[in-house]
Amino acid sequence: MKNTLQRLNWLSRMRLQSASAMLALALVLLLVVAASQSAQAQTLKVLHSFDGTDGSSPVGTLVQATNGDLYGTTQNGGATGADEGTVFEITPTGKLTLRRNFNGADGQFPSAGLVQDTNGDFYGTTSEGGTSIGNGQCLDINNNDVGCGVVFKLTPSGKLTTLYNFCPDQDCPDGAYPEAALVQATNGDLYGTTETAGGNLDGTVFKITPSGTLTELYSFDYGDGAGPVAALVQDTNGDLYGTTAGGGQGQDGNGTVFKITPSGTLTTFYNFCWNYGCLDGSNPKAALVQATNGDLYGTTTYGGANSCLLNGRNYGCGTVFKITPSGTLTTLYSFCSQSNCTDGKYPLYAGLVQATDGNLYGTTSVGGANTTECEGGGCGTIFKITPTGTLTTVYSFCSLTACADGDEPDAALVQDTNGDLYGTTENGGASGFGTVFSLSVGLGPFVETRLTSGKVGAAVQILGTKLTGATSVTFNGKTATFKVVSSTEITTTVPTGATTGKVKVKTPSGTLTSNVNFRVTK
Repeated sequence: MKNTLQRLNWLSRMRLQSASAMLALALVLLLVVAASQSAQAQTLKVLHSFDGTDGSSPVGTLVQATNGDLYGTTQNGGATGADEGTVFEITPTGKLTLRRNFNGADGQFPSAGLVQDTNGDFYGTTSEGGTSIGNGQCLDINNNDVGCGVVFKLTPSGKLTTLYNFCPDQDCPDGAYPEAALVQATNGDLYGTTETAGGNLDGTVFKITPSGTLTELYSFDYGDGAGPVAALVQDTNGDLYGTTAGGGQGQDGNGTVFKITPSGTLTTFYNFCWNYGCLDGSNPKAALVQATNGDLYGTTTYGGANSCLLNGRNYGCGTVFKITPSGTLTTLYSFCSQSNCTDGKYPLYAGLVQATDGNLYGTTSVGGANTTECEGGGCGTIFKITPTGTLTTVYSFCSLTACADGDEPDAALVQDTNGDLYGTTENGGASGFGTVFSLSVGLGPFVETRLTSGKVGAAVQILGTKLTGATSVTFNGKTATFKVVSSTEITTTVPTGATTGKVKVKTPSGTLTSNVNFRVTK
């Protein structure tokens, strides 16, 4: 067994970098862009353009914190000049505060978003760095010793604690290169994946406690999947679901969907690319989302019914799919079904989010209406798709001079409790280092519970906007006692007699309803 871990070409961590030259720095960053790509007018606002010193290449999904602000990461850049990535906080109106500059020893190149625990702290991963730098175990494509990655905890003000350094031992039996965000399960532990290493060098699933005790739950062996780079999602049945970007029993080993119990029993229940041309899609690199109908929805980077050539080979343009918790997959949409791929192509690492209108929203990293602005035919899109597969292109990036509105949206969107969608672009903006944007699609404010299930008496946080002066909180109609912590947070407990259903908060400006049912468990 080799004592160094090299990147495989088919699992290259190098994200698709747009080769478009910036014509000039945008003299004035337009804050409001009226999009005309859909029948219903959409409004995209560029909230912040990174300039390198405050970060560059934001590729992780944003998370709404209890204070009402959004937290995210940039893969590169930072005030120290080390170019090793940052954590930032941004208000819904665009004021950005840099919270952390990574320095290598505490991790570097975070490529995933954060998760906020009920204790208020954030947890995340960096794909490289840590104390394993120098042990020769993890090398980049240029044979530089980059370290194998870390799990960290961060306070809202930016104090960082490294909880775990991957690959302390020969050949990295615990895994290496954690590319994906963590998810906090109902048992309070955090679950994640590593892209490579483990017992078979094909990646792992791990559990880590909030205090830092890590347990490897599963090592992939290619036949059941390889290269998990997407975050896990916990189903209402308590199991975790995820994808691998490669491996499996399909044609050429082009990825899987798997289920794993919190204790580590894994079942591979779909292998992509059984069909010639991979009509069902191939190489899923994005997290799944469970919709309100109980099914799981996701995207594949390649495959599908339409032709997209890479290096002379037809890999397909990517798909949106639905899969039941028992493993029945339906391809809902194949990208590049329109002339010049104006509907987008290559969803890449961006998964879907189900908004309060019941539709799913996502991004493609390439394609769109502005086909001459970026190499590869377009600079990326935002799309809406119904649970049954009707897709509408909501916005095409690079509609402004020098792509001041952004280019290559690689991260999933998040719906803020004010109703708007928020996201990032890896490139573009006034300086070319990426942007944070908001998108209004006409949806109103709501409340979000953290967590989304619990027993009677369990503590629950409610996130929202303009919560000051709230007069009642109900769980499916059952009144609960509560405390207004701030204009963006309420704390409560599941009341006796509560049943599964919507949580509602009555405020002076109206009644706010939760985006999903709160599930009362026994």
